[in-house]
Amino acid sequence: MSDWLEEFWSDILSEEPLRIMAAWLTLDNESKVAVLNHLKVMSTEPGWAEIQRQSAREALATITGSTGDEE
Repeated sequence: MSDWLEEFWSDILSEEPLRIMAAWLTLDNESKVAVLNHLKVMSTEPGWAEIQRQSAREALATITGSTGDEE
């Protein structure tokens, strides 16, 4: 399972929309909520490297269809 999880996060944080969406669509609704919450934490809270924050922002933008300019 850890291989699947590692591959999942690699896809989600890839900054490649097709990979992000392919990984996203494998999730059930409960998992989607958890992943969205985690990406929000990664993108906004201290303790993450800038490259991780950027990847999280890209994933959120792809998943939500947002550019991030709304806030």
